Amino acid sequence: MKNKIYTLVINPGSTSTKIAVFINQNVVISQTIYHSNEELKKYPNIISQTPFRKQIILQTLTENNINISKIDYFVGRGGLLRPLKSGTYLVNDQMIDDLVNERYGSHASNLGAIIAYDFAKQYKKLAFIVDPVVVDELSDIARISGLKEIKRRSIFHALNHKSIAKNYAKAIEKKYEELNLIIAHLGGGISIGLHQKGKVIDVNDALGGEGPFSPERAGGLPVNQIVDMCFSGNYTKQEIMRKLIGDGGLVSYLGTNDGVKVRQMIYAGDKEANFYLEAMAYQIVKEIGGLYFAAKGEIDAVILTGGSAHNEILIKTINEYLGHLVKVVIMPGENEMQALVEGLFRVLNKEEEIMTY
Repeated sequence: MKNKIYTLVINPGSTSTKIAVFINQNVVISQTIYHSNEELKKYPNIISQTPFRKQIILQTLTENNINISKIDYFVGRGGLLRPLKSGTYLVNDQMIDDLVNERYGSHASNLGAIIAYDFAKQYKKLAFIVDPVVVDELSDIARISGLKEIKRRSIFHALNHKSIAKNYAKAIEKKYEELNLIIAHLGGGISIGLHQKGKVIDVNDALGGEGPFSPERAGGLPVNQIVDMCFSGNYTKQEIMRKLIGDGGLVSYLGTNDGVKVRQMIYAGDKEANFYLEAMAYQIVKEIGGLYFAAKGEIDAVILTGGSAHNEILIKTINEYLGHLVKVVIMPGENEMQALVEGLFRVLNKEEEIMTY
């Protein structure tokens, strides 16, 4: 293996493109490029944004004196694909075909693999994705929904879940496969998963309306009332979906998904803000509690991660419920870019096999 391995990590979001260049596993540059609505509305769909985002990435690399021809590997954020096992996947034509044609859904993260693959082909290198949101390790019993026509599905913050779990295991000198953990990713969306001996055997569908409400998602709701709203004639399907994802949660109650702003409101004496943040903590605790007892109480630690794990008020409230019952570990932030390059190096160091799509 080369002494110095250069990796470009690409993580597209709905209104931004995050990139980072690593030498080995040390970051050289890390930048978030924001895209205005005016820039993006020129494009009829997400896939058509590909040339625009590629050009922005090349421009940013040039501004930082990075020659893209020196990049050894390209790693993209995994998008909406068929259900997959956890791991690091070599990007191939079949994966790109599924993403370009949006066979499993449309999301900006689909562009991660597409752009990485385009660059890799151009410079005769390899492209990878790591633990996309569709990682599926659910147990058979966890797939049961209560309605024969519907199966529960696994869509969650798999990249951060897996990275945090492995880093925690390493920190306590254990193997991830030896531990039983409950990991709560607390971000714009919230996913809470039961990690049992290296597999996420149960987790709420963080995109599809399960689990606690979050800063911008409604979470699980009374079904009858949702059905009434859908058939009231007052809303289009798109408007209902927007209420569930984007305008739900704290946005619905407080008009903002900004955790810093909510914290400032609370410190300024806003009792309503304090009440709804406590309600979110309460729902998070209920979800954790359900998994705790589903695991028969055999849990080594509950780990709180994601951007909202920086919110000391939220964390203090959760800890008041759980601290006497189980070990609670705080590992805030998402660390997506580092997690992506770590996934690459696990296969380069032969700690894991390269997965084939």
